[in-house]
Amino acid sequence: MDQDWQGCVENAVGWARGHLGSTAYASRCLAFVEDAYERPNHLEVFGGDFARESAELYAARDNTGVPPAGAFAFYDSGGELLGRRRNWGHVGLCVGDGLVVHAWDRVRIDHYLAVQDLTGPPGWDAPGWLGWAPAQRILQGFRPKDWSAAGDAADAARRAQTARFGEGAR
Repeated sequence: MDQDWQGCVENAVGWARGHLGSTAYASRCLAFVEDAYERPNHLEVFGGDFARESAELYAARDNTGVPPAGAFAFYDSGGELLGRRRNWGHVGLCVGDGLVVHAWDRVRIDHYLAVQDLTGPPGWDAPGWLGWAPAQRILQGFRPKDWSAAGDAADAARRAQTARFGEGAR
């Protein structure tokens, strides 16, 4: 790997903590954790289109203990989004000591197991702990990218969601 992955983790955690309290990533948890790695590290990572799909690609079920800093923590979470009911999943970025920063109703920090106690939007199932993927796996196959032309990260995430899932994604 060309970049120091530990430095990438520190940058990602710092970026994510800098967004605490923001509501701009509500319903965009995967975009939030990917942006945490991508924006401050000037790279692009390649996971799935939604959290549950990324959990499968990263084999998160293989890692069920306390996630280390930099890992993506994955949860099963089903509900209706973009006019479709499915297990979209949920994901957060581990910041250490079992804590996860994630985009729920706002960007917040919770213990990775306490995320299961959160109340979701009406019609959504409570999140269920699934497992985690290490930073090295998330960064596998990354490519350098200049994000300056993309503008505000949350606006770019909203545009990408609309492009992937249609106009109902707004």
